[in-house]
Amino acid sequence: MSEDADGTTLDAETQRRVVRERYARIATEESGDEGCRSTDGQCCDGTTAAADADRTAQSMGYSEADTESVDGDANLGLGCGNPNALASLSAGETVLDLGSGAGFDCFLAAQEVGESGRVVGVDMTPEMVETARENARENGTEHVEFRLGEIEHLPVADECVDVVISNCVVNLSPDKPQVFREAFRVLRPGGRLAISDVVLTAEVPTEVRADPDSVASCVAGASSIEQLSAMLADAGFEHVDISPKDDSDRFIREWDDDHDVSEFLVSADITGRKPESDDE
Repeated sequence: MSEDADGTTLDAETQRRVVRERYARIATEESGDEGCRSTDGQCCDGTTAAADADRTAQSMGYSEADTESVDGDANLGLGCGNPNALASLSAGETVLDLGSGAGFDCFLAAQEVGESGRVVGVDMTPEMVETARENARENGTEHVEFRLGEIEHLPVADECVDVVISNCVVNLSPDKPQVFREAFRVLRPGGRLAISDVVLTAEVPTEVRADPDSVASCVAGASSIEQLSAMLADAGFEHVDISPKDDSDRFIREWDDDHDVSEFLVSADITGRKPESDDE
């Protein structure tokens, strides 16, 4: 099979299917079910037991206050950073979370923007959207909503969002340039992008690129800093900054039992801004 645009050897339809299936299992299995949860510290595959989710989140940049402030099963111990820490949110802002999962980052954002603000989460897995909506009811967050949709085709109007956040999700997309074009479309002029994701530091082994489980668990679909910078610039973003986190090898090396993926992956903070007007 030929290599796809994102560097994997899986076609786009297969990538979306394996990711959707993985997240459906995460959303529907109970905490601690060994059918899906076995190793501490995983990124996107849900293998962190619920009892360790708070500790795992704190290792990725969340505070103890963050993890204690959200009720329900919103914190699944997933991700590779803390996008809310990058976003510098203010009261009254509208925030969009790409690949919102069970809603953890959305609920944290909701605390920052307050009831005068608004938070929208988009996820392509129906089971995960249902879980997030249940968590919204438990957290009493009427200014948070969750929509079913793909991040390449956002169910969001043009220029209605102040901040786009995401946590270790863009790497899962088979069409990352389209993700960034959509993020740019929905941002208001002057709006900003603040995401945590993984970036490549070396070539991914062939057997990893071809493995569906590796693609679905944030290991095989990442792009290099140079590639991501070009995608963001092509989408129209300015003031782009991609800053690798040198200490992320602490949890990244735990993501795969057969490979030390920290040899070719690192977590990074990724930010950019939409110009104040299209003609600037």
